[in-house]
Amino acid sequence: MKLTSICKAIALSAAVLCSSLQAETVYVATTAIVEHPALDAVRDGIKEVLNENGYTDENLKFTYESAQGQPAIAAQIARKMVGDAPDVIVAIATPSAQAAASASKDIPVVFSAVTDPVGAKLVSTLIQPGGNVTGLSDMVNVKQQLALIQEFLPNLKTIGVPYNPGEANSVSIVNALKEAAQEVGVTVIESPAPKSSDVMIASKQLVGKVDAIYCSTDNTIVSAFESVVKVGMDAQIPVFAADTDSVERGAVAAVGYDYGDLGRQTGDIVVRILKGEKPGMIDVKLAEGTSLYVNPKMAAKMGIEIPAAVLARATKVVE
Repeated sequence: MKLTSICKAIALSAAVLCSSLQAETVYVATTAIVEHPALDAVRDGIKEVLNENGYTDENLKFTYESAQGQPAIAAQIARKMVGDAPDVIVAIATPSAQAAASASKDIPVVFSAVTDPVGAKLVSTLIQPGGNVTGLSDMVNVKQQLALIQEFLPNLKTIGVPYNPGEANSVSIVNALKEAAQEVGVTVIESPAPKSSDVMIASKQLVGKVDAIYCSTDNTIVSAFESVVKVGMDAQIPVFAADTDSVERGAVAAVGYDYGDLGRQTGDIVVRILKGEKPGMIDVKLAEGTSLYVNPKMAAKMGIEIPAAVLARATKVVE
């Protein structure tokens, strides 16, 4: 009888050990080029979907590292992650995605918040891209955003764009905006800001030259967005954004994606890979759903009013 008790104890210990080992089998390593509300929302949305699909603190190792806006640090993080051998690497924003794709030859890489994954050379095609990389593109509809700005400023002639020429996604958006603006007789004036510390200067260089300032999903600009807002208030130039999170930080308006939703859409891809699908067989997903955010208080501080038609269809009015 004593032997039976010992056997039961051994069996119970083995079951606990087995359960413990299983609890550590899923490892998702996440990184982003910089921390700001939009990219943080992507990360949080990914984790929400993982939790909803049964990957919780009991059986999920979920890590996150920021490259603090530095591509060189992004490359170091990517190499470290590959050495840690996670089940999936999730890279948020183009520079981090490029670093992860370059470092990993077999570990699945899922990118998110990448404007032009083909142009960034992450994949050669959006349909079943092959290899170990797939993800989600947040290519913005610049025509839709330009049309919104024109509703505020019917006589719009010039629009200023601070941007980081070293970010492939930003260059793609600026080029698309210039094409769209040319069609409606609007001139785009670029103002380079290679680093977050350059954003204030780049914004000031647009004063006296433009009717409005437009900030795309450029991570360098968004990370220092308050600098653009200050210039807009001081010079009475309305500031518009491509992401809705920036409206809560001071933009007059934005028609764009809710980046929490984009994180959830990315999380769906991660779950598919964890369940056995090959990343190369999963089509790159184009972000779905747009929202219209407006900020009446900031509009007044920048010398304009929100048109009644815009206010009536706004998804959210930031108070």
